[in-house]
Amino acid sequence: MNPWQADADLVVIGSGVAGLTAALEASELGLRVLVVTKDARDAGSTRWAQGGIAVVLEDGHEPGDSVRKHVADTLAAAGGLADPESVATILADGPAAVAQLRRRGAVFDPAPGGLALTREGGHTAFRVVHAGGDATGAEVQRALLAAAGEVPILAEHLAVQVLLGGGEQPVSGEYGYSHTRHSQAVGVRVLDERGHPGIVHAPAVLLATGGYGQLFASTTNPDTATGDGLALALRAGAVAADLEFVQFHPTVLYTGPGARGRRPLVTEAVRGHGAVLVDGAGRRVMTGVHPLADLAPRDVVSAAIARRLAASGAPCVYLDATGIADFPTRFPTVHAACAAIGVDPVRDPIPVSPAAHYSCGGVLTDPAGRTTVPGLYAAGEVARSGLHGANRLASNSLLEGLVMGRRAASVVAAELAGPRPLPPVHRAGPGSGWPVFPVADRDLVQRTMSWGAAIGRDGAGLAAASDAIESALLPRPVIDRAGVEDAALTLIAQAVLVAAGTRTESRGCHVRTDFPETDDTYQRRSLLVRLVDGELTVRPAELTQVGAA
Repeated sequence: MNPWQADADLVVIGSGVAGLTAALEASELGLRVLVVTKDARDAGSTRWAQGGIAVVLEDGHEPGDSVRKHVADTLAAAGGLADPESVATILADGPAAVAQLRRRGAVFDPAPGGLALTREGGHTAFRVVHAGGDATGAEVQRALLAAAGEVPILAEHLAVQVLLGGGEQPVSGEYGYSHTRHSQAVGVRVLDERGHPGIVHAPAVLLATGGYGQLFASTTNPDTATGDGLALALRAGAVAADLEFVQFHPTVLYTGPGARGRRPLVTEAVRGHGAVLVDGAGRRVMTGVHPLADLAPRDVVSAAIARRLAASGAPCVYLDATGIADFPTRFPTVHAACAAIGVDPVRDPIPVSPAAHYSCGGVLTDPAGRTTVPGLYAAGEVARSGLHGANRLASNSLLEGLVMGRRAASVVAAELAGPRPLPPVHRAGPGSGWPVFPVADRDLVQRTMSWGAAIGRDGAGLAAASDAIESALLPRPVIDRAGVEDAALTLIAQAVLVAAGTRTESRGCHVRTDFPETDDTYQRRSLLVRLVDGELTVRPAELTQVGAA
């Protein structure tokens, strides 16, 4: 079947906060933009974000708070692996990005004199703005989609492969690798829901596909979060970093034994309003664990819950929010999820346990979203921008998407305004075959990662998980959505396992029970992962961003 073909200046893969923000900015800068998303226009992770956007507003913040303090909290949560310069500049750009979002129609919950502010884990001040109580992501998604009315969005089309062109060039010593590669990205192959192929030629490709929460059997992420963008980047030759740092949200609604797939999140703002974690006997979980107790960073709280569950054999702990009188109106999304399993948070403690939530690492980028492959950019959860390090501070994710989406669009517009990139010479054309990738069964991958690479990993479990996936690999042509997603999850599982097996210490949300201490050898050292001649390679590097190795 011959593919249809189209041209654009910028093709954006993903329609969440980072992708739509970039598309809007680039369109306003005069670029021809096409957004490609594999599901409905609003089906990504953004609309599920409950807590809010962490930002120190110029015209309304807690007395004594500052961007400097927000930076300090972010670095404290990041376990020594965030880039201080990237953290400082991204958070400093936050107020302007939120102001732009409000001009585009987003409505946040008000309070006397400004916007309502709440506090979440790891924050030392009330600085999280929210919408609909606990439906901030849904409001952000709604506003961006409404503002993007004139931007073409190709829904239910899956990006299968980044097209590379410009001829092969030798690369010596970049991040310690010696190899050859095509010089730049020149577009993407796509596939619609009926299996019809297409090609979009563009001198700039932006990955904004979110994370890979579906790598695990239990997650807060929607079904779309299968790591597609990271897999696209790795296969295009891009470098990834910090993939071992998968954040598990500590308070996810426990809905019974054997629960699989996306599970309801109980936003951290509930603890910000005074709720506390207790075990089945009513004993506090976080007392004596961290100075911030129940508002400690997420990696600390998740690990503490995991230890309590392992010691007691219980399937869950409980979040006691019975002291929050206005719970149904302040947290309507959480209240509805609890009601669905017969729990009334006003009277009953909420059963919770950790679940995979956020990918702190991703495609390595510079502060403007450039990857190590010219013409290929990344923004949002798919990227490693230097903001999160070993653990993400609560509610920094939507802010990162807004800021980095704007930055990526600006740098693409500036670079395309100058001399155009080399003409593509390896365009796929009619009759080109679809790629064949090694794939393992999705259920096997998810079950394997859940027992071998969740909270409390060890070398033996990581090696056994790697062997289990390796032995299940079969080469398959990717001809439909399930095949593309399964291939992506297989590759990302292997990448996470090799990185987690290499980092022989505990840091942030990477907890090794056989190496429980933080090792100064790894301070400021990220593990870089690259796919070279079909094999994943990993090496440590002291870097903060692209070009700093």
